[in-house]
Formats: sequence, structure tokens, C-alpha cells
Amino acid sequence: MTTRSAPWPGGSLGARPPEETPEGVPPDDEAVRQLLDAAVGAVDAPDVVFALSRGGRRTVRCGGTAPPGPVERHRLRYEIGSASKTFTGLLLAELAQSGRVSAGEPAAAFLDPGHRYGQNPVTLAHLITHTSGLPALPADFFVRALPAWHTNPYAGYPAERVTDAFLRRRPRHRPGTRWHYSNFGVAVLGHALVAATGTPWDELLTGRVLRPLGLHGVALRAGTPDTDATGHRKDGVTSTPPLVVGGFQAAGAVRATPHDLLTFLEAHLDPAGSPAADALWAVRRPVLRRGLGHRHVHTVAWFQHPTGHGPMYFHCGATLGQQAFLGFCPGTGTALAAVCTRRFRARDTFVPTAYALLAGA
Repeated sequence: MTTRSAPWPGGSLGARPPEETPEGVPPDDEAVRQLLDAAVGAVDAPDVVFALSRGGRRTVRCGGTAPPGPVERHRLRYEIGSASKTFTGLLLAELAQSGRVSAGEPAAAFLDPGHRYGQNPVTLAHLITHTSGLPALPADFFVRALPAWHTNPYAGYPAERVTDAFLRRRPRHRPGTRWHYSNFGVAVLGHALVAATGTPWDELLTGRVLRPLGLHGVALRAGTPDTDATGHRKDGVTSTPPLVVGGFQAAGAVRATPHDLLTFLEAHLDPAGSPAADALWAVRRPVLRRGLGHRHVHTVAWFQHPTGHGPMYFHCGATLGQQAFLGFCPGTGTALAAVCTRRFRARDTFVPTAYALLAGA
């Protein structure tokens, strides 16, 4: 699959995209509640939460096939899986905007300064845009993960194996020429940023993204049943253990409540005044187009699709027992965070329901 890049990846992210003024009159509270209740009812999972912000007014609706637990569903943290990459993309943008790193620098230069990386190195920008030429996972990942394939396949693959696999591998395609979604690549990016800043991952993400945005309840490791939702397998009954990400922190470690996810998305809707304003504007800017007619648009952190109200930005995530959808539409001033506690199945309704709700809001 060929790609066409905007001025990025590699250089400055440049000027911010044009601001969009939310249009129209937002629906009344009862209409929003009805929309969210219908969305919750369309998802077959033990726990379902749809949280929507429109013009700064929040509405959160919960449900599911399981009886409510001792802690209200909207107060629990959920595994958001690959939607964690939106946090990593924002971190890279913040470090680049502040001059701590250049996105055009070779990742190997940080991970092994003596490494010879040739004329077409894999850069930080290639890693976050899935154009590095790396596969979805390292070649030896599956052998190591097989004993825990149905419980915690990432747990046995630590950080040093991720970086070693990257430094040993020669990409199949020249970096920047093909798009291929890669957890491996974003995990490598995380380790490169840790090496570049000399700061452990948890401390780096917390100090540069979570704390400045007021996301004090976000966690990067599992908590207890009093704080974290329990995932379920495809049958919707059998529980799954909390996710352990091993060396893939940057690709999928974030756990958050629907309220914290809305705070994160609202910052993207209105960056003005935020300590991360420059980075928040930067991650809206298209940097890559791919597919037939280059119709698929990507920013540093988000998939971007057109709607009747302007562009919509979104990212999905899934673990062995949970799913998440994050998105925002500046043209309507709407943000949506949706989570559920059942593993993805063929013809699953969760993502289509959330996508349609945000696109039509």
C-alpha cells in the first residue's frame, strides 16, 4: 500500500490547522441521553459506557448485560489498548514542538548510538505514522507469546527484546513508502523517546502529557477491581486477567475512566490556554494520505475522516477483554469516549455504533 506524505514526517509540523467554529445548535439534554441510551443498547457486552461532550456539556450513559457492580461503571478505569497511541503521538508532538527531539531523527541513533543505520533509516516520524516498514509484531514474538496467548501474550516480551528486535531487523520496504499498522513500531518509538530524554516511560508520559492536561486518574498499570473494569472473552461471560503490556507500553498501556478520556478529548477540541496547546494543534494536522486515491488521511496521532461538519478524528483500541473508541469533531464541538468489556468478535457492533454516533452528532 503506497503512501503520500505532507511536509511531515521528518520536519517541523509547521503552522496549526485553521480553527473551526462549532456549527448549529446542540441537541437538548434529553435528545443526547436518548442517543447514548440507544448506543449503549446496541452493544452486547457485560459493561458498556458511552460518554459524550458537546460544547463542554457532558452526558454519560452506562449499561451492559451484566448486573451493575459495587462501583459505578463510569467511575472505573478501562483498558483502551491501541487508543493509547493517541497519547504517544501527542507526547512525540510535544517533545518535537519544544525542541527536545526532531521527528526526523533515526530511532536507532537514540537506542544504540553506535548502530549503523544506512541511507534510509527508520525515523521517529516513520514509527508513529506506521510507515517504518516494520511488521505488526516482532518475528519472534509469537513463539514467546504462545504459552500465554489467551491470557497475556505481551507480558513475556520485555523492553530490551523490543529494541533488540528493531536493531536487528531490516525493514521489508524502504521507510516512508508503505503504510502497515505496527504495534512493534510504536513500542520502539516509546523506547527511543525514553532514551532521548533519559526519562522512564511512566514518568515521561505523566510529566509531559497526563499532568499538564489534568489527567490525574489515568494509570499505566493494572489496579484493583475497585478501580479497574474486568474484561471478558468473546463469550461475554469468562473474565480475562488485567493486561500486562511488557515492552509495548507506548502502544497500549493506558487505562482511564470515561471522564478522564473526555478531558483528554476536550483538550483536543479547544487547545487554547492549554500548556500543551502547540502539540494539541499539531496532532490535528494531516501528515499522511494512503489507499486508493489517497483517501485515507492520518495525523500524527489520529485517523481523520470527512463528515458533513468537517473532519472527524478518531482511534480505536482493543485488548483481550475490552474495547475503546475515542474521537472528536471540531466542527460540532463534540467528543466521544466509548468503552466496553467484551473482546472484539466478527460483526461486533461496538465500533460501528460509536463511529456513527460521533459522525452524526
